[in-house]
Amino acid sequence: MKAIPSLLIAALFATLTFAVWALLNRPTSEPPWPALIQGFAFSPFRANEDPTHFQMPTDEEIDADLTLLQGRVNAVRTYSVAGTLADVPALAEKHDMNVALGAWLDSHRDKNEEQLQTAIQLANSHVNIVRVLIGNEVLLRGDLPIEELEKNLDRARAAIGQPVSTAEVWHVWLAHPELAAHVDFIAVHLLPYWEGVPVDEAVEYSLTQYKRLQKAFPHKQIVVAEIGWPSRGRTHESAVASDANEALFLRRFLHAAEKEQIVYYVMEAFDQPWKAYQEGAVGSYWGVYDVNRHPKFAFTAPIVRVPEWHILAAVSVAVSLVVLGLLYLNSGTLRNRGRSFLAIVVYAAATIAVWVFYDFTQQYMTVAGIISGVLLLFGMLGVMLVLLAEAHEWAEAHWVSYRRRGGGPLLTHSAQPPKVSIHVPAYNEPPDMLIETLDALARLDYPDYEVLVIDNNTRDESVWRPVEAHCAQLGPRFRFFHAAPLAGFKAGALNYALERTVADAQIVAVIDSDYVVEPSWLRDLTPVFEDQRIAIMQGPQDYRDAGQSAFKAMCYAEYRGFFHIGMITRNERNAIIQHGTMTMVRRVQLDAARWAEWCITEDAELGLRIFESGFDASYVPTSYGRGLMPDTFIDFKKQRFRWAYGAMQIIKAHGRQLFLEGGPLSPGQRYHFVAGWLPWVADGVNLLFNIAALGWSAAMVWAPGRVDAPLVMYSVLPLSLFTFKLAKLAHLYRVRVGASYRQTLAAAIAGLALTHTIGTAAVKGLVTKSEPFFRTPKGGSSSGVLHALSAAREETLMMAALIVSAWAVSYTALPQNAGPDHLAWIVVLLVQAIPYASSLVVSLISAFPLPARLLGTSYRDPPHAAKRAEADSA
Repeated sequence: MKAIPSLLIAALFATLTFAVWALLNRPTSEPPWPALIQGFAFSPFRANEDPTHFQMPTDEEIDADLTLLQGRVNAVRTYSVAGTLADVPALAEKHDMNVALGAWLDSHRDKNEEQLQTAIQLANSHVNIVRVLIGNEVLLRGDLPIEELEKNLDRARAAIGQPVSTAEVWHVWLAHPELAAHVDFIAVHLLPYWEGVPVDEAVEYSLTQYKRLQKAFPHKQIVVAEIGWPSRGRTHESAVASDANEALFLRRFLHAAEKEQIVYYVMEAFDQPWKAYQEGAVGSYWGVYDVNRHPKFAFTAPIVRVPEWHILAAVSVAVSLVVLGLLYLNSGTLRNRGRSFLAIVVYAAATIAVWVFYDFTQQYMTVAGIISGVLLLFGMLGVMLVLLAEAHEWAEAHWVSYRRRGGGPLLTHSAQPPKVSIHVPAYNEPPDMLIETLDALARLDYPDYEVLVIDNNTRDESVWRPVEAHCAQLGPRFRFFHAAPLAGFKAGALNYALERTVADAQIVAVIDSDYVVEPSWLRDLTPVFEDQRIAIMQGPQDYRDAGQSAFKAMCYAEYRGFFHIGMITRNERNAIIQHGTMTMVRRVQLDAARWAEWCITEDAELGLRIFESGFDASYVPTSYGRGLMPDTFIDFKKQRFRWAYGAMQIIKAHGRQLFLEGGPLSPGQRYHFVAGWLPWVADGVNLLFNIAALGWSAAMVWAPGRVDAPLVMYSVLPLSLFTFKLAKLAHLYRVRVGASYRQTLAAAIAGLALTHTIGTAAVKGLVTKSEPFFRTPKGGSSSGVLHALSAAREETLMMAALIVSAWAVSYTALPQNAGPDHLAWIVVLLVQAIPYASSLVVSLISAFPLPARLLGTSYRDPPHAAKRAEADSA
């Protein structure tokens, strides 16, 4: 009984998930928030208001905010006297609050004059204005020369009786000590987040800068005009923005300020979403209260990183249990190690997904933010689905106790074997190669078969006439047909042959024109058709020219993975991909279905239709025939383009059966067909992502202060998937394919080299109807260097663009943009360049006659092959 271990494993990891959430959210005791603080930076704008568009709060809204703060703060600091902000002193007076009045200065000198005059008038009219700030970070932004700022300060000091200053960050005061002669006090901004200081060191760091100013200006009072920490936003070097860190920093600072007798204004009372357009997303989140005027953290209770963590942990566990239950479904042969491995991946993925979704919902939404956020969330979901599919295949390929459908040949042979009609389609094939294929068929150790050679549309008679003559020499069981014109590509040729198959043939076998089969092929595999539910018998595609060059050795290593991993796991649920060579089909089912001439992967499409008709297939991982691989990288790419494009054609044509209807397809068959092609769809999405990434990076370079890198969580996901897939390949190639380390590396590089081709095919296949059938040429020669560079020109351009983008993003980054998000994005760009670089490498390797011995051409027998050898000897 596997149910009990599965439940125990699920329960164990559910407990561990709760434990992780609890560990990350341990309460932290900090000094309580004072009953009355000295001051708040006060910007009374609501969610739909923006001073840059002169969308100002009403007096009623300002009064409501002051009512909320009454009894909790002694004074408020403003930044401007534009519009209704000029009413703050009068409204604050009703609530017994003092005001540090601000006048906004920037490069618009006419507006500066209005601000200055209004501030002077208000200061002379309201006794609760205790100090005046002329300008806010004017020198830091470079809006005005220092001489002009000094003149404005001198005018204000001469016109009013309150102390006057201008607000700047601490290092600006130290860089311009001459400014102190024009102010009555030093108004300093201490914002350690922007300097990348860890929160645990931030209060001490702020006090250090405060004391430096005291030492530099011993005869001036130091007023902390802004001090705070954001609750959300990008991690800036070592400074992490979070609700908990905001609470921790402010509660610690307020405790220290009380002891040190510091005059301060906490930055700030309320979140200001409009600041996201000027300061990036983090600018919205400096408030002690959110934009809806709710406190963002506990003022006296212990600080918890995520107060709702219990709910998030429960959702993580619930999602994990559902996903894990689906993955455990029909996985009775999976050992406990495999179940535990899946549990680790599922619980980790679900926890990350829940956290990312939660974090996204806590942000203030702009139109651009919603669009980019939704796209990134969908991208995250896609990454998760591919990750889970890869993990499931990894587990089922390695951690199973036995195979329910072994797929091995039946070693007992029928007294009356069924008649087999072997079809060999050919187009413009080298006659010597095809003759070698026919000679191998003539050596078959099988009593009753025929061979039909269909040459379609070959124009040069010197190519097909020798084959025709050789068929005549081999005897009456070999029949040759030359058909021109003949529509439908390979499928058309196979349908042509089917119509001319002898009436008593019960099985139709198909091989490509370059395949040399073993004499025992039909003898060993036709007995499987004694089971009347079996309609397809499939053997692996294998190749005999891996020793010809290093390029072909790489291709061979890449091919082996699918037939020794993917096809074996698919066979367990009767969901193999039928291939157009080394395949056998029951005649009755083939007559009813026929080959689809609209699809350029007619073989896989036929197999799916036969499954939809309720019949079964069997796969044997033992090689009974070997063909020839593509001779150049461009041919390697075109072959894979055809496979991927055809898969998208099938998804569109059979979408109802795969996604919507019940029908005869089992859940396992639906899963394998969808999950098996999902990585190819993901490559298409990845291609679009790379194009968007280049655009995003260009925007970051063009406007580094306005466009930030994507949040690190969105960068980590594709990096994690990339790493996970490489780890899976490295492990399974060693233990299931029997590859050496060099062969495993070669397979990885060759597979990565096809990423752009597959992505292009997937996108085209989903949005277009058809592409021409491309035949893989045989018997060619390696190309020159220039041809190799041309074959990978798209990939080379994309590689160069990504690398240059990574450099440009790094080179043009502003100091305030430095942090994990920025670094992770640079790493993403460089990692995304790896598949394109692999294409260039493989294409160049194909241009040189490098010996295959560099990689090795022999493989250790995989476990299934070793077991069959033992059975044969027994």
